[in-house]
Amino acid sequence: MIAVRVEIDPDLRGPDPEVTKALLRHVLKAEGVPEADVTLVFGDDELLRGLKKTFFKKDQFTDVIAFRLNDYNEPTVEGELYVSLPRAEENARELGEPFPKEVGRLIVHGGLHLLDYRDHTSEEKQQMQSLEDRYLDQFPWETLFNT
Repeated sequence: MIAVRVEIDPDLRGPDPEVTKALLRHVLKAEGVPEADVTLVFGDDELLRGLKKTFFKKDQFTDVIAFRLNDYNEPTVEGELYVSLPRAEENARELGEPFPKEVGRLIVHGGLHLLDYRDHTSEEKQQMQSLEDRYLDQFPWETLFNT
């Protein structure tokens, strides 16, 4: 079973929790994950900036942070994903993409990080972007904010 919990800052308009869960489950299943327990938190810039500062020693804004809570070699994935909705909105504007698609991309991106995909080199970034595009093409990301 792939369990996904969604938490949304009450001051923000977040995506539909059920559609969000379905997208992350889609990615994890497609990547061959048999079981997972993941919490997905949608927050503001300061939440993610604080996490980045505390855990990565970098004082900067970021759009998504993924924490794998168990070893990467275990088949069951335990983790937490944090997405900044204001940063996603700014990214969408800068990239000329629809806001729901950018939020979907960050969900997929964070999910891939939970599976130990990395994006430090140009080759790794290209691989992740290709997977992001594939999973977004396979999923109705337009429905993320239908409620």
